Amino acid sequence: MEEYPELVFVASQAQQWAWCKQYFPELFERVKLQVQAGKFLPVGGTWVEMDGNIPSGESFIRQFLHGQRFYQQELGVTCKEFWLPDTFGYSAQIPAMMRHMDLSRFLTQKLSWSMVNKFPHHNFTWEGIDGSTVLAHFPPGDSYNMNTTVEEAVRTVSNLEDKGRVSTSAFLFGYGDGGGGPTQDMLERARRLKDADGCPKMNIVSPDVLFSTLEKEQHNMCRWVGELYLELHNGTYTSQADMKRLCRRAEFHLRDAEFLLSTASASLGVAASALLLASLESLDSAWKKVLLNQFHDVLPGSGIGIIYPEATRYYEEAIAAATGVWHDSADALFGSGGEQTWTAFNSLQWAREEVVAAQTRSDGEEERSAGYVLVRAPPLGYAVLEGITPTGPVSLTETDGLFVLDNGLLRAEINAYGQVVSLVTAGDYRDVFRKEDGSQLSGNQLVLFDDEPLVFDAWDVMDYHLETPVVLNQEGSGRPVSPVTVVEAGPLLARLRWSVDISSDSTLTQDIELRASTPYLIFSTVVDWHEDRKILKVLFDHNVMARNASFDIQFGHLERPTHMNTSWDSARYEVCGHKWADVSEPNWGFAVLNESKYGWMARGNHLTLSLLKAPKSPDDTCDMGSHEFKYALMPHVGTVNEAGVAQRAYEFNNPLRLLQLPTATTSTQPSWSAMTVEGEGAVLHTIKPAEDGSGEVVLRLFECHGSKSKVKLHTSLPITDVHNCNGMEVKGSQAAFSKEGEETTISLSLSPFSIIALRLSF
Repeated sequence: MEEYPELVFVASQAQQWAWCKQYFPELFERVKLQVQAGKFLPVGGTWVEMDGNIPSGESFIRQFLHGQRFYQQELGVTCKEFWLPDTFGYSAQIPAMMRHMDLSRFLTQKLSWSMVNKFPHHNFTWEGIDGSTVLAHFPPGDSYNMNTTVEEAVRTVSNLEDKGRVSTSAFLFGYGDGGGGPTQDMLERARRLKDADGCPKMNIVSPDVLFSTLEKEQHNMCRWVGELYLELHNGTYTSQADMKRLCRRAEFHLRDAEFLLSTASASLGVAASALLLASLESLDSAWKKVLLNQFHDVLPGSGIGIIYPEATRYYEEAIAAATGVWHDSADALFGSGGEQTWTAFNSLQWAREEVVAAQTRSDGEEERSAGYVLVRAPPLGYAVLEGITPTGPVSLTETDGLFVLDNGLLRAEINAYGQVVSLVTAGDYRDVFRKEDGSQLSGNQLVLFDDEPLVFDAWDVMDYHLETPVVLNQEGSGRPVSPVTVVEAGPLLARLRWSVDISSDSTLTQDIELRASTPYLIFSTVVDWHEDRKILKVLFDHNVMARNASFDIQFGHLERPTHMNTSWDSARYEVCGHKWADVSEPNWGFAVLNESKYGWMARGNHLTLSLLKAPKSPDDTCDMGSHEFKYALMPHVGTVNEAGVAQRAYEFNNPLRLLQLPTATTSTQPSWSAMTVEGEGAVLHTIKPAEDGSGEVVLRLFECHGSKSKVKLHTSLPITDVHNCNGMEVKGSQAAFSKEGEETTISLSLSPFSIIALRLSF
């Protein structure tokens, strides 16, 4: 920059800036001078260039929140764009999340890597599932590593899909992958290409200048609605399974810790100030570890082997920190010491009835007893751990070689190989796996496929893998199967167990259980995995006529076709979804829930969930070893929304937590609830302390049905004021609320799949 004053350099990850400040403070001060001169610019606003599919909606928000706060505090800069050149697909909710952060400009180029279809635009208006729009720009050179050659400049113009609609495009040059930036040779060529006969004119400008020009031409651009699906690298939904499992677990633990900390701070005020400040520091560090691990080669599983022990440690430290804040907040809020009583704690906004394993305390150590209790817990609160009698006790019978499980909510038949051959909702005649003509289908087929990508082992799973299925748990599979046996049979829980040798090196053992008051079957699976370029999936061959399937994504859900009418449809043979996927007719269907997996396929009458992959590059030990995971099978009547699939998936991922509280507290307050939500459609996902340490609390809700909704929030917390705010927690207009005695009611109207935030004062 000192030798070429025209150079503008952009750096897109706040984490790298933070490392520069930490390890090279003198260099950081030199860089800050170039920032002030407008030459060395932070872009993107995120903590790292994260994966664009797998992080939760709240993780996306925190990427921006922590990234922008760092740039504002250290550099006095707020990024105006989301800059994500290299990631493996783009969630359909990114436009809404960007708008929530007051961003409207987006740049990437990775979609040029799609294998089947060439994306038809380089400049377009991108619309998300909630109707939010942003300006999207793909540099038509299809690279962020260009060398400023004449050939590249000519190709950039000739490749542009939007000729006549726009007058300029980005040309990203320098060594970008791995860093290094531009060389003197590149800059010398750039000077010559500024005005050379027969060549496109090249000017080095800031991203703000580029996007300001494109915004004036946005009225000419076409519109793209929904996800930007990369037709490549869909193996990253499955590789390095522990990264996915720990990420999901950390996200929910952090959520719970923030809820209890916020409640303690709001209830106790100044008395909780020391707890608040210490916990905010702990949570800040924990979140930054999680955000770092969401980098687009760590969380997706496409990193080298040496990074994963450290990434695992970061996740475990974040979970431990969140757990510590949770317990400290509970002690502050409910007291500590003295005689203790077990409670069931519910951090979700609706009341729950759930079977939990009872606990006892002996010699200061927790011991899990052999018994179970069915407990009821209020919304966002606790209840003393007292068993209730189930409305429908679980029954287990064996008839004609089939094991029949029934709890009054569903009835399932399991064959000797662990396959589900019949599944009906109580009182309904329609069977998910038994056709009207009597022919038999089955679910929970464990299927092993060859997985030999053309180039990128950990990144990809090619469509031809679908031609190599081997069903492990069926007669004639050639694999030794230990047939189903009964492990437990009681009124609260029935459990079956079976196992199979996947190969001479790998085994799978699975428990199938049905619990009282639970509308789904749970499949708890342990796999000792030592395969070579294989992929393991669970397949549900079902009896539902559905042209579309629904998949959980960040702050909403997305419908995708189950047919292959077009090349765009057929290229989506492996797609990303979060906590659930659902296949339904207009008033009946079924869902599959999970707590750590992301790769799905819905094609014809098959729904599959990818469980484990065995790539050999870039980490030849990827996923070798022991794995434990769960998924669940839920039949339902009504639509996916009427059946409450999203709510059941939240429960499956965040079961009731057992917490010991002082008997002095529980004897006078056997149950307690911080807040209730009246109305359907809104999910109160986040209750967190404001980042500025003011003691104010931020709520984040999203509309989960895809329809207009009205809800009311009721709380006895001592609220004095309520404002709308954005994802950066900046106050906006005052929100509607009323007070009656000690109770405050906040009234909200939500549009389909919208994301809103409130800032509460106390």
